[in-house]
Amino acid sequence: MIRLNLKKEKTIMSISRKIRVGVIFGGKTIEHEISLLSAKNVIRAMDPEKYEVIPIGIDKMGQWHVKDGYTFLTTSQHPKFLHQSDPKEHVTLITQGEKNQLISLSGKFETKSIDVIFPVLHGLLGEDGTIQGLLQLARVPFVGAGVLGSALGMDKEVMKRLFRDAGIPTARFISFSQHEIENWSFNRITSQLGLPLFVKPANTGSSIGISKVTSEEQFSKAIRLAFEYDQKAIIEEYIPAREIECGVIGNEELIASVPGEVLYPSHEFYSYEAKYFDSTLQIQIPAPLDAQLTSHIRELAIKAFKTLCCQGMARVDFFLKKNGEVLLNEINTIPGFTNSSPFPKLWEASGLPYSKLIDTLIQLAINRFEKDKKIKTSYS
Repeated sequence: MIRLNLKKEKTIMSISRKIRVGVIFGGKTIEHEISLLSAKNVIRAMDPEKYEVIPIGIDKMGQWHVKDGYTFLTTSQHPKFLHQSDPKEHVTLITQGEKNQLISLSGKFETKSIDVIFPVLHGLLGEDGTIQGLLQLARVPFVGAGVLGSALGMDKEVMKRLFRDAGIPTARFISFSQHEIENWSFNRITSQLGLPLFVKPANTGSSIGISKVTSEEQFSKAIRLAFEYDQKAIIEEYIPAREIECGVIGNEELIASVPGEVLYPSHEFYSYEAKYFDSTLQIQIPAPLDAQLTSHIRELAIKAFKTLCCQGMARVDFFLKKNGEVLLNEINTIPGFTNSSPFPKLWEASGLPYSKLIDTLIQLAINRFEKDKKIKTSYS
């Protein structure tokens, strides 16, 4: 069993009432629907004796809405058909003062002060530092990485450059922006990376826009697809390997979960469809690894977390080659919380049940905020 010692950070906010948690989900992102499923699970896991939950849904136009309890989703469980229910009220978060107020745009909704925000926003404008910057301006504690860690964790090219510079083994890659595409022919890329290879948008999650390429014709289609989702593409060498995932939580004292292995027998790679629609998908936890390899993966996960200046939580993904070599694939600073998501399952197997995981993440957010408040903001 793994336990997080929070004695070093015992500055939990003193509140006589329930802690008021704003759970933000949805957003102007291709991962909108997955965010809805994650948010519903997070809210269900919150102890109603401890927390007053305020669900805040961002629609695909970018408007913020307060929702009623657990009824913010339609009844469909299939991500492709999910959408938010009719809003209760349009709101905005003001960025002045100490009360972190959630303000109604119509005046019908009672002004609320928010004690802490739990962002459950996957992808751009939610996981890339954008919402984190807004929350810092509003002076409200929030769960997960700050602006820098979020931005670094979103951009796969910058992430991999930092891993490489930190001495963390990762797959070979090439990256270029859309206006540079003429400089990178299929032959030039395959001479460096070989075949097959993977083409990805540099700034997406949930495996959206990713293609496995084995021919020049496939490469042309894959590049066009990647540039539909981002202005920058990243091309990676194919690594025949097992896929291992590990969770990390903490601010200063970091701990890693037991590793798990992703098994998807019906798909060629861990695609969007495999993650959310495949009933044969399995997460074997703990992964069948010896003690030395398990320890090595957990150490690398923590090193990756530190390298990207992360805080709060992250899921770290690895490739394990047949010769025992471990390569770091990527890090996810707002991991999924759906029923099929590995992150909460990894912590459940590590001795931290879902509800306790949520408690820990909220406490880490508040403790970090209380510590940050001591930093001087004026020279006098």
